[in-house]
Amino acid sequence: MAHEKNHDYHILPPSLYPLMGAVAGFVMLFGAVLYFHDHGPWMLLAGFAGVLYVMFAWWSEVVKEGNTGDHTPVVKIGLRYGFMLFIMSEVMFFAAWFWSFFKHAMYPMGPQSPAVDGVWPPVGIETFDPWHLPLINTLILLCSGAAATWAHHAIAHENNRKDMINGLLIAVLLGALFTVFQIYEYSHAAFGFSGNIYGANFFMATGFHGFHVVVGTIFLAICLLRAIKGDFTPEAHVGFEAAAWYWHFVDVVWLFLFAAVYIWGG
Repeated sequence: MAHEKNHDYHILPPSLYPLMGAVAGFVMLFGAVLYFHDHGPWMLLAGFAGVLYVMFAWWSEVVKEGNTGDHTPVVKIGLRYGFMLFIMSEVMFFAAWFWSFFKHAMYPMGPQSPAVDGVWPPVGIETFDPWHLPLINTLILLCSGAAATWAHHAIAHENNRKDMINGLLIAVLLGALFTVFQIYEYSHAAFGFSGNIYGANFFMATGFHGFHVVVGTIFLAICLLRAIKGDFTPEAHVGFEAAAWYWHFVDVVWLFLFAAVYIWGG
C-alpha cells in the first residue's frame, strides 16, 4: 500500500535521453563551427545523427506512454501548456525578423544600412509579384490547414478514423507542394541573400518559415502513420492536437509574411 499510486501524475523513470540530447546538440554545434572553418562536415553530421536518434527514441517513449494510459488528464494539461509555451517562443523568433524588416523598410537610412540610400526596396532589387506564386502558395497552405482541421474534427468529435486519415493525407501532400513551390520561387529570385539588407531579411524570414513547413509536414506525416496504425481516440490525441496547433501557427505566420513582406514590402 505504501507504493500504491494515489495521484494523477506520471512519474518518469530515470532516462539518459536528456544527457544524450545535450551531448549530441553540443557535438552538432561544435561540428558546425569546424565546418565553417573548412574542417569537413563529419562532426556536424555525427551530432545531427545523434540529435535525430534522441528525438526518435525519446518521442517513441512518449507515444508509448500515451497508448498505455500514462497520459492522465493532468499530464495532458501539462503537455498542452508546454507546447503552448513552445509556440510562444516561436512567435518571438519570427517577431525578430519582422522587426528587422519593418525597421529597414520604414527607416532605410542609417549606420546599419547606408547602402539603401533612403529607398525600400533598395535600388536594383526586383521583388516578387505577390499575386502569382506567393498567392498560390498562400491558398495551398490555407487549404492544408483546413484539411488538418477536418482531420481533427473527425477524430475528436466524430471518432471517424477514415476521415482523419484522408484529412491528414491531404494536409501532408499540400504541405509538401508548398515546399516544392517555395524552392522553385527561390531558384528564380532576382536578388541574393548577401549584399543587401532586403535579401537578407527576405530569405531569413521566408526561409525559416519554409523550414517550419518542412518540420510541420513531417509532424503531420507521423500523425498520419500513427492514425493508420490505429493510434488516437476522441479522448487521447494530444500528439495530433500539438501537430494541428503547430500547423495553424505556420499558416498564420505565412499570412503575415505574405501581407508584410510580399505585398507591403514589395
